[in-house]
Amino acid sequence: MAISDAYTKSFIQPRDALLMEMERFAEENYVPIMQLPAIEILLQMLRIQNPTTILEIGSAIGYSAIRMAKTLPDVKIVTIERDEKRIEQAKHFLSKSNVKDRITLLEGDALEMDVESTYPSFDAVFIDAAKGQYKKFFEKYSPLVKKDGILYIDNMYMHGLSDLDIKDVPKRKRTMIKKLHQFAEWIIANPAYYSTFFPVGDGLLICVKR
Repeated sequence: MAISDAYTKSFIQPRDALLMEMERFAEENYVPIMQLPAIEILLQMLRIQNPTTILEIGSAIGYSAIRMAKTLPDVKIVTIERDEKRIEQAKHFLSKSNVKDRITLLEGDALEMDVESTYPSFDAVFIDAAKGQYKKFFEKYSPLVKKDGILYIDNMYMHGLSDLDIKDVPKRKRTMIKKLHQFAEWIIANPAYYSTFFPVGDGLLICVKR
């Protein structure tokens, strides 16, 4: 029996005024932020893991970073964003938050940065950036994750496109979807991680480092 959308939403926790403002801003300005059911799963997993350091690839407007920092009072987050417009929006919202002192925003391309020279290790990595680059992000930053650390990867459904036969995917999206499929197959077969997929929101992949 299918679970109703209303029942799923009944488990979503209340958010404060700033988060609600950010959600409205994201909807009105077509900014992709993590869907509420998925971020509730992410936050619950983080409560269980209780990391003290998190690296986020893809800040957008800072929504996920702020939510993670509010959920984990002792965590320090490094978040990376390359889009100049999003960087300014993230700075604006971070300045209004009460967790800004625990969030460091790095500006630039995550695949070109030398993050490890300043931040040599993390308890967790959250990837929510260019979907066609997920394998490259994973290969670059998974070495920084400690043993038994966790990598969380959002948007594995890619708005339903991952479920389609490749011939039914719009041509401009086919290369990205092929790369996403290849990444999924690669990580599932990777013996260095325990990987589990949660069919919630836009698809959340969780990989525990052995």
